[in-house]
Amino acid sequence: MKRNSTIDDVARAAGVARVTVSRVLNNGANVRPETRERVQRAVEELGYSVNQQARALASGMGRQIMLIHAHSPELEPNSYYNAGLELGALRGCSSLGFDLVTRAVDPEDGDRFRLLSSILDRDRPAGIILSPPLSDDVQFIDTARRAGVQVVAVSAGERARGSVLAVGIDERAGGHDIGTHLTSLGHRCVGFIKGPPEHQAAALRYDGFVRALREADVNEAPWTTSGDFTFKSGVEATERLLSDRREVTAIACANDDMAAGVMLALHRAGFDIPQTMSVTGFDDTPMSEIVWPPLTTIRQPIKDLATRAVHLLIESQSNGGIRYESLPFELIVRESTSKPKGPGRA
Repeated sequence: MKRNSTIDDVARAAGVARVTVSRVLNNGANVRPETRERVQRAVEELGYSVNQQARALASGMGRQIMLIHAHSPELEPNSYYNAGLELGALRGCSSLGFDLVTRAVDPEDGDRFRLLSSILDRDRPAGIILSPPLSDDVQFIDTARRAGVQVVAVSAGERARGSVLAVGIDERAGGHDIGTHLTSLGHRCVGFIKGPPEHQAAALRYDGFVRALREADVNEAPWTTSGDFTFKSGVEATERLLSDRREVTAIACANDDMAAGVMLALHRAGFDIPQTMSVTGFDDTPMSEIVWPPLTTIRQPIKDLATRAVHLLIESQSNGGIRYESLPFELIVRESTSKPKGPGRA
């Protein structure tokens, strides 16, 4: 029994779901102390080791897990998102005895499928983790599968979730919490800076935001434009808003980098944040605490998403199947939002 025990054996012995066992093994949150103790006792009694599954995964393959970032050489990198994913994936790999390697692929490159095939043929990773928007690229995912490589998608949209192992947060609920926060403060004329059109998770954030406005009986549609998640695109979007002369009192952004760009553009134009314009972001990157004023945002557990993605790769070898796991998020309210005092410059 000790030689052959699996994570499902531990779950049955402890009387919990297998995802609870995973959380305990990964030192995850949201597990009651008595449940954690019961799982740990079952692990000891069964002699279960996570590395049993790691060895099974590595049989006949390399001991590398590959994290593939989406990055265009024409754009500046996200200030923290990619680094957060790497840190989380490294944490997961280290706990399982695997090495982490990273690659960057341009999601707009028409040759990206051939490039992926070449990378997989050369490096033979035990599995790959895709960041958005590559995690929504179904053809990219299929290319990896045809090469016999398991895939986990991070923050994939609803279409990709139906065909691949995936981990993320409830993006709609996050956008809804931002919208509810702003409307509860009294904002009725608002703007929203979306992410790139191919980024499905960002689109879900906007869907939730709009639903919150409807629930608050806000009849005026938000002013919108799209950015590419960079600081520069946040600056440019705000300049378009100001040139449109829309009398908005709050601007919500699909990520923190664009929100920081919004704040710079507003400061340059003489706006007082949040007295004459509230601003929100999404992700809770370290920058959100050091911009002025500190940014109201959604705390997305970026490192935990990548750590969990590694463990999903390991577990999938013995359990198979397609599933989606949603990790908790949190609305972080800081000084960049307040009740509206009317649009205008300070």
